[in-house]
Amino acid sequence: MGVNTLEIMPIAEFPGGYSWGYNPAHPFAVESEYGGPVGLKELVKAAHAKGIAILLDVVYNHFGPTDMDIWQFDGWSENGLGGIYFYNDWRAKTPWGETRPDYGRSEVRQYIFDNALMWLEKYRIDGLRMDMIPYIRNVNADGNPANGLQEGYSLMQWINSEIKNRFPQKFTIAEDLHTLNVITAPIEEGGLCYSSQWDAQFVNPIRHAIISMNDEDRDMNAVAGAILHTYNNSAFQRVIYTESHDEVSNGKARVVQEIAGRDDVNTWYAKKRSTLGATLMMTSPGVPMLFQGQTVLEDKWFDDTDPIDWSRFSEFKGFVKLYRDLIQLRRNISATTRGLTGQHVEILHVDNEKKIIAFHRWMDGGAGDSTVVVLNFSHQAVTDYVVKFLGEGIWKIRFNCDWEAYDTEFQNHFSYDTEATALQNEGLFTANVSLGAYSSLIYSQD
Repeated sequence: MGVNTLEIMPIAEFPGGYSWGYNPAHPFAVESEYGGPVGLKELVKAAHAKGIAILLDVVYNHFGPTDMDIWQFDGWSENGLGGIYFYNDWRAKTPWGETRPDYGRSEVRQYIFDNALMWLEKYRIDGLRMDMIPYIRNVNADGNPANGLQEGYSLMQWINSEIKNRFPQKFTIAEDLHTLNVITAPIEEGGLCYSSQWDAQFVNPIRHAIISMNDEDRDMNAVAGAILHTYNNSAFQRVIYTESHDEVSNGKARVVQEIAGRDDVNTWYAKKRSTLGATLMMTSPGVPMLFQGQTVLEDKWFDDTDPIDWSRFSEFKGFVKLYRDLIQLRRNISATTRGLTGQHVEILHVDNEKKIIAFHRWMDGGAGDSTVVVLNFSHQAVTDYVVKFLGEGIWKIRFNCDWEAYDTEFQNHFSYDTEATALQNEGLFTANVSLGAYSSLIYSQD
C-alpha cells in the first residue's frame, strides 16, 4: 500500500479481553491479550524492518474507571474518590468516570511523564497520540478559565518538551478538536508543542460534502476552507482524515455505509463519493490518516469484537489499488508530484453551481513539483471545462479516480492530458479538463 506509519489504539492493560483501549487499568502494563511486552516489541521490530513507524495512543485524561490497583492506593481518600493518585473533589469528574489523575501532585506528574517516555525508550515507539487532551487542560473541556487545569497544561508541556529535546525525530499528536493554534505552537510561545493535531476543520466539512445525498447540499466553499486550513501556517501540524474510531462508531458508520444507507455498501454512489474523500485526504495539506479497513470498503461501524473482513481485499482489489496509487502520489514515489509533500496550497477554482473545485499544491514550484487537483462533486460529468492552471504547456494526468480498473462499475470517463495556454493580456493560464461524475483528477508536468 505504501503506508509508512501505523497508529495503534491504547494497549495499556484493561479489564477483560476486548476493548477500544480507552479504559486503562494499569498504564505501565501491555495488554496480555495482545501478547504483552514481548508481543509489542516484536510488532515494533517487524514494522521497523519494513520501514514502518509505530505511533501509540495513550490515555492521560482519566484512568480506568475500574480495576485499578492505584485506586485509593494507600487507603486514603476524600469524598469516596480515588485517593493520592487522583483529584478528590469536583476536578475528578470526566465523561468516563470520576477518575482524573491529580496533575498538580508532583509524584503523579512524574508517574505520567515516566509512562510517556517509557513507550519511546523501552519499546522504541516512534511517537504518541494523546487522547482527548481538552480534559487534561480543562475540567469540562469547555474553555471556561474557572474550570482550567493549569497543572495539566504544564504537564503536557513538560512531556512534549522532553520528547522534542531528547527524541527530535519522534512525533506527538493531540486529539483536541477545538481548532486552537496553541496546541501545536512552541512552548516559548505558550503552546503545548505537539507535532500535529487531529483537525475537525477537515473531517467534518469533508464528511458532510461526500455523505450528503443531494448535490445542492454540497458547499464547495466549505470544501475550499477544509483544504486551506492550517495551524500556525504549517501544513503538517494537522492530521486529516474522513474516518477514525470516533467517526465510525457511537451512532455513526463508515463513509460508504453512511452514503449507501443500507446493508450493502457496494453501490456506485457509495464507492464514487468515497473516492472524493480519499483524493482530498491524500492531496490536501496535512498528515493523511486512514482507518483500519477503509481501503477495502469495510462497512457498518467500528466494533472491537468485529475483525476486518480480509476477503474484501480480493473483492475490492481495485479500490486497494486506488488507495495505493494515491499514497504513491502523496509520497512522490514517481518524482512527479513533489508538491504534495510541500507546504503550499492555493485554490484555483470554485464552482458552487456545477460543484467543481480545483487547487494547486507545491513545494518550490515547477515541473514535477506543482500539482493541480480537480474534483467534481456532482453526479453530472463535464467535458471541455475551463480551469485555471499554473503555467503553459502540457499537464499530464497522474490519477483519474473514474478509471474502470479501480471498479468495474466506474464509467471510465475519458479524461486527457491537457495544454494550458495564456489568456491575452491577463497573465493567467487556463486549460480544458474532462471529469466524470463524482471524480477527481491529479495533474503535473514532466
